Amino acid sequence: MSRRRSTPWIHRWSRLLIAAIAILGALVTGYLTVVKLTGGSAACPTSGCNQVLSSPYATVFGVPLTLFGLLAYVSMVAFALAPMAANPVEKKDLHSQLENWTWLLLFAGGTAMTVFSGYLMYLLAFEIKAVCLYCLASAFFSLSLLVLTLIGRAWEDWGQLFFTGIVVAMVALVSTLGVYATVKSPVASGGGSASTGSQTFPITTVSSSAEVALAKHLEAAGAKMYGAFWCSHCHDQKQLFGKEAFSQVNYVECADPNAPQKQAEICQKAGIQSYPSWEVNGKLVEPGVKSLEKLADLSGYTGPRNFQNSLPGL
Repeated sequence: MSRRRSTPWIHRWSRLLIAAIAILGALVTGYLTVVKLTGGSAACPTSGCNQVLSSPYATVFGVPLTLFGLLAYVSMVAFALAPMAANPVEKKDLHSQLENWTWLLLFAGGTAMTVFSGYLMYLLAFEIKAVCLYCLASAFFSLSLLVLTLIGRAWEDWGQLFFTGIVVAMVALVSTLGVYATVKSPVASGGGSASTGSQTFPITTVSSSAEVALAKHLEAAGAKMYGAFWCSHCHDQKQLFGKEAFSQVNYVECADPNAPQKQAEICQKAGIQSYPSWEVNGKLVEPGVKSLEKLADLSGYTGPRNFQNSLPGL
């Protein structure tokens, strides 16, 4: 009489492990989504986390990229736990169908997330050139999910699985490149865009006399704003001033290689690690978007404060 072959432990626990990792990924991306939407700074030992969040790559179709990541992780949790909703004895057929379909969805999701994370790692290393621990953690989670889907069950047809993986990976890669194609070619700057380079986000808000007066005061007081042409938070700061007023601000472009007077070296000497950063009264202020009221207080501005431009949370 032959003994029944025991089920490997990884097959018994794979779905719970996938769900646990996906929950960790959801917590990370959920936290970053809140930070992005509120315009705050992420708790991170390096400046790279906030640098990534303020880059144009952090927004897709006007929505924080981290929100899409959150939805992807939540979906993986749902796929992993779905078969547990059907009793394997009383609802054997339903349980079997859920097992087969959700494993395929887990594999497709893990493949797509790994491809997308791989592209983001490329951007991190060669475009943004920053170290973001949250990004690295998310990439590790995505790869772990893919590995667990491969070893977490006894796949019957590896050839079909490989073909499915290739198709999903190609679709994910083409979609990713298409989404980020416009980021590689930002809007050409027009007058008053306040960028020394040729590519930036144009300032669309209008300045009132109060914004103009504050900008002139900051210039006279020697205040400086350090930023990068690709930084969305820097653009938010410019929008607070408006097109006319920001043209009066002493702005130092830290990332554009075409900027005159080697402004990148000025930023390095000033110790700038995150954008936007303000230097007021000869001292660097904590990085981040500052309300016009805050800048007025820091610089000793005594003029009119009926500022018309504002941002949520400021």
